[in-house]
Amino acid sequence: MPRFSVLVKNNAVKINFKFYYKSFLIAIFIFVVEVLIATELKNIFFVRAYLGDVFVVMLMYYFIKAFFDFNPTKLIVGIFIFSCLIEFAQYFHFGELLGFKDNRIVMIMLGNSFSWIDILCYFAGCAVIFLFIILDGNKDYSSKSSNTNNHGR
Repeated sequence: MPRFSVLVKNNAVKINFKFYYKSFLIAIFIFVVEVLIATELKNIFFVRAYLGDVFVVMLMYYFIKAFFDFNPTKLIVGIFIFSCLIEFAQYFHFGELLGFKDNRIVMIMLGNSFSWIDILCYFAGCAVIFLFIILDGNKDYSSKSSNTNNHGR
């Protein structure tokens, strides 16, 4: 599998592209679960309101890990910060401000109401990912710049 790198002056940023089947398959599975939550389980409040938010951060993590070799801890923190920023933007109804009020799919993806409980759900999802990494024997705990074989991610 080809590996691509993007280097920025003085190696300040190094992004490694490498496809990891395991992470991609996990991301697809979580996406299917999210679709089921949004379509078939939408009437079960706990599942739609809380588990969907837990799974969405996991989906973002595994989708990004399927293509990029980022440090898992930094990626988890970044995803949590991104999720919180989106949640705080919902307080200001940014989806409507951007003109997506009548676009149901975009409004579902962006959300339309702020909730502190959603932030707790994002944190729970990030904690679950971190626990998965630890239980996996730290194989996925940090990006490896050495010549080790990391095909499991």
